[in-house]
Amino acid sequence: MLDRPAINPEETPETFTGNRGLDQEEPLLFEIGRLETTGVDVDEAPDVAPRLGGLERKGPIGLPGLSEPETMRHYVRLSRRNYSIDAGLYPLGSCTMKHNPRLNEKMARLDGFADIHPLQPVSTAQGALALMEELAHWLMTLTNTHAIALSPKAGAHGELCGMMAIKSAIAARGEGASRNVVLIPQSAHGTNPATAALLGFSVRVVPAAADGTVRAEAVRTALGPDVAAIMLTNPNTCGLFEREIVEIAEAAHEAGAYFYCDGANFNAIAGVARPGDFGVDAMHINLHKTFSTPHGGGGPGAGPVVLSERLAPFAPVPFIRRAGDRLELVEHAEGTQSFGRMTAFHGQMGMFVRALAYLLAHGADGVAQASKDAVLSANYVRAALRDVMTPPFGDQLCMHEVLFDDAWLKGTGVSTLDFAKAMIDEGYHPMTMYFPLVVHGAMLIEPTESESKAALDLFIATLRDLARSAQEGDTQRFTQAPRLAPRRRVDETLAARKPVLRWRAA
Repeated sequence: MLDRPAINPEETPETFTGNRGLDQEEPLLFEIGRLETTGVDVDEAPDVAPRLGGLERKGPIGLPGLSEPETMRHYVRLSRRNYSIDAGLYPLGSCTMKHNPRLNEKMARLDGFADIHPLQPVSTAQGALALMEELAHWLMTLTNTHAIALSPKAGAHGELCGMMAIKSAIAARGEGASRNVVLIPQSAHGTNPATAALLGFSVRVVPAAADGTVRAEAVRTALGPDVAAIMLTNPNTCGLFEREIVEIAEAAHEAGAYFYCDGANFNAIAGVARPGDFGVDAMHINLHKTFSTPHGGGGPGAGPVVLSERLAPFAPVPFIRRAGDRLELVEHAEGTQSFGRMTAFHGQMGMFVRALAYLLAHGADGVAQASKDAVLSANYVRAALRDVMTPPFGDQLCMHEVLFDDAWLKGTGVSTLDFAKAMIDEGYHPMTMYFPLVVHGAMLIEPTESESKAALDLFIATLRDLARSAQEGDTQRFTQAPRLAPRRRVDETLAARKPVLRWRAA
């Protein structure tokens, strides 16, 4: 355990500028700039006849003018405040914030991919289509499925795609009116019931067993002639592998229902187990989780959906079809069983390039090794913290993320939120908190395969030291945290209820 000197706020002097060494205080852009000036010479606009039907701006735009050095310094200073995977370990569970190899970025910035336009002639985009075809081959091989839709933009969009295919398949059987229920485990991602409800389904909750997994018997009890599908995450949101997934799929199929698998946690089993072998009919794959490109902060997502042979005819357009030595995009659903188009164009090209670059760099054996390393890292953290933090479902092996509850904090006066805030003072982004909702005071930690043993050891030692402080009654370390961040603890309830979304002059 690391010896940690006590923090004395009086030893942190105030400065005239508000800066702390090179950690500089940064005003808002509107406070730096001047509304009446600009850092760029712009000619006066000539008089023109407006063509906006009375919607043209009547007053000044109100943007601050800055010189180039001022603008550059502002954004560089702000960037120093960002916590990113390039700055340190990112323990967010259920998010897979893994390192993004820079090779991927180099490939995505090649002119033929970065400058491509979705409306240019297909004959001029054969290389891009070939890349999409190759990526589709990899994803279908890794999942042992028969078809794929590349166009969904992220996980929830992929869920919508897969469930629309299921809804179309049920309608094609003439059961659209009678099968209107979707089974969802109580520990599921919140997007699962939202997706089902959006498509007009009712949700029937399947309880989890005491060990955090779903039992086939519980699914059989919930099944009936009104059930269209079950939506199950595997590995599940508690970081556990659903051991009875094959029996669950068989039960659903025997009842005439389909099996949708939430692929958010595919990072734990990619290259090791194929969801198609479990009996999965549809599954989305978060390229931005499993195949690099951390997605925090609004980075582009991509959620391709793989489909079983039973659902393949209902895949959305557009999809790629080979015609001799050329590739073409099938853009229209007429004459097919496709449920149609769900997005304007063909998907996220930059994400396709990054994902394929990641796959080709790793190879099949490397993808499997990454999954194994992710699981090993999570279990290393679990084993190192299980004596000071409490796993809610007993000391069982986890997958790529380990879950703790707040039982070990009882009586300390420290909450999960307090503990997370204190992690910020130690230089770590907090783990996922209060999720999944089935675990009180949940702390979900996912170290990913990207971290070295040394990085994991320091992270573990830090959490053990924080745990010791909580148990010894040093509540000030937690309730006043963070003290060393650019901004100290804010009133989060007030911020959520009365957010300030725009700058106004005092």
